[in-house]
Amino acid sequence: MFRSWWVIIDAAVKYPEMDKFNHSYHTCGVIATLAFLMINAVSNGQVRGDGYSEGCLGQTGARIWLFIGFMLAFGSLIASMWILFGGYVVPQKSDVYPGIAVFFQNAFIFFGGLVFKFGRTEDLWQ
Repeated sequence: MFRSWWVIIDAAVKYPEMDKFNHSYHTCGVIATLAFLMINAVSNGQVRGDGYSEGCLGQTGARIWLFIGFMLAFGSLIASMWILFGGYVVPQKSDVYPGIAVFFQNAFIFFGGLVFKFGRTEDLWQ
């Protein structure tokens, strides 16, 4: 996840002008990072309902929280593709690196979130 932020920091430093890199594009990365934290805040046991009945809405609340996290993650990834193609590729700008940086930032955060969520075992936690 931290590599993704270095990519976008590099693009922001290399292209400080608003006409080459609109700094509102950082919003996608912020939302993707928020989604990363939301997805990984809920354990798989809470989603399955294994011994989890307390808290806000119990198992249903954990599933809703996870669903909203995945919606934000997919939304930011799709928005980064829109920024890449709609803002840099289709208008045939000379420098497409800022669009590529926004896309890679969100792709790294998205796939990092999937690896952290599904690439671990929770047996040792109990």
